[in-house]
Amino acid sequence: MNTLESLVSLNLIPQIGSVRLEALLKYFNQPEAVFQASREDLSAVVGEKIAQGIRSFDRKLLKKDLTLAEKANLKITTLFDENYPKLLKEIPGCPIVLYVKGELTGRDDTAFGIVGSRHASFYGLNNAQKFAEELSLRGVTIVSGMARGADTYAHRGALKAGGRTIAVMGSGFSQIYPPENEKLAEEISLSGAVISEFPMETKPLPGNFPRRNRIISGLSLGILVTEAARNSGALITADFALEQGREVFALPGRIDSSGSTGPNYLIKQGAKLVTGCQDILEELNLSLVTSNPKAAAETSEIEKNSIYNLIGQEAVTLDELIEKSSISSSRISGLILELQLKKLIKELPGKYFMRN
Repeated sequence: MNTLESLVSLNLIPQIGSVRLEALLKYFNQPEAVFQASREDLSAVVGEKIAQGIRSFDRKLLKKDLTLAEKANLKITTLFDENYPKLLKEIPGCPIVLYVKGELTGRDDTAFGIVGSRHASFYGLNNAQKFAEELSLRGVTIVSGMARGADTYAHRGALKAGGRTIAVMGSGFSQIYPPENEKLAEEISLSGAVISEFPMETKPLPGNFPRRNRIISGLSLGILVTEAARNSGALITADFALEQGREVFALPGRIDSSGSTGPNYLIKQGAKLVTGCQDILEELNLSLVTSNPKAAAETSEIEKNSIYNLIGQEAVTLDELIEKSSISSSRISGLILELQLKKLIKELPGKYFMRN
């Protein structure tokens, strides 16, 4: 077996996860050497039972998995490949094998995760899409889990902006989950990538999703939790992000909304409260990142129109504008100045604003 075949074979043995794969590679140096090792040497690293599993591995399983991957038009990327995601390589227990539909590129070094509830409210869904769209317009790759609810809307937001997005699955590619997102997976692969560390026929079992969540945060400079219950998968992703040294952001919500208990809890624990895309860009020093000047100009125009539409014939305060929009206070001040210079609005005493 060559390096790729050896790594895929190890990934096919159920008892071997990323931690044991790391231990084997550290001891034997080369993945090919693992299958050439004696039972005694293997037992010293992973124990008798797993050593037996390696020694008795059926290569027909490898052939079947590679054939299925080829039919699905997938690439298999390993930790030793140059195009393995740079950020993901930094985390402990990073996946040794990634099945990829689409392309992973250097642009994905500037990536941000957006996660939330599968049963999100309109507030959660709308903001997942809105933040994804605005960050995408600035050249940021959006990472999420392709689950129902907030994840789907985050991917949709990135696609709407013509940006890149990466979907991380908790199953193999022969078991796309949820099944209604099969078309979405195809769309994502055309302008980003759908990835999984799981062999092709792996079912979407509950235990797979925490493993998936560590990849979402591992691929990202930071993550935003839009809406989530107190013990949800989104908060597991936040925990992984903290362990990996990533920034955690949370969207505040109503105190009587069950979907806001997770983000509000994170804010109490020190997560960064966000009211607009600019909060994230400034915290991660990404304010100057943009996919192209035209996209940046379009974003500015969208934000300006949004503020103008909130200012009617009745005077409104700056605080009211901040509350009603998802744009940061510092950014709103700049937009108001632009609208004043164009004589579209005027300022009244007491920091009130109304249309001219």
